[in-house]
Amino acid sequence: MFEVIAIIAAGIALAVAIVLISAIRKPDAFRVQRVATIKAPAEGIFSLINDFHRWGSWSPWENKDPAMKRSFSGADRGKGAVYAWDGNKNVGSGRMEILDTSVPSKIVIKLDFFKPFEGHNTAEFTMLPQGGATNVGTIITWAMYGPAPFMSKLMQVFMNIDNMIGKDFESGLANLKKLAEK
Repeated sequence: MFEVIAIIAAGIALAVAIVLISAIRKPDAFRVQRVATIKAPAEGIFSLINDFHRWGSWSPWENKDPAMKRSFSGADRGKGAVYAWDGNKNVGSGRMEILDTSVPSKIVIKLDFFKPFEGHNTAEFTMLPQGGATNVGTIITWAMYGPAPFMSKLMQVFMNIDNMIGKDFESGLANLKKLAEK
């Protein structure tokens, strides 16, 4: 009987060691990015992102909790605009602040998550007009990046953060495309 318990304990210890070693080997930072082409001028797309009040029309997270509490503070739009939310387990709680804008090509956002897991990252939208003077479209890149502390690395052993967040980015970019191409 003792031998069976010892074998089980050794198996559990080995499994835990493998998970911990796998987590330690993960990178110290992460980056998730998606790109889309939208047949609309960069200025129009920029205005949909640069104003947090307009995120409800395209953000993939806005409909995941109809009872989500939202608050806006700081500037109305652009640098200094702040959006905070508190919702169910699907959206958690957090805060975004626009740190920098370059009309119509770039928006940098400080992104702080509080629940269900704390995280402090940067979101960045870049818009690259295509077609010269005719501006037949815009290539838009939505990226999120930041540090990967040990708990994040441990979660990444079991979850693919790129696939998880990437799906939401793809949905948000599709919503932006639909809205901007109207």
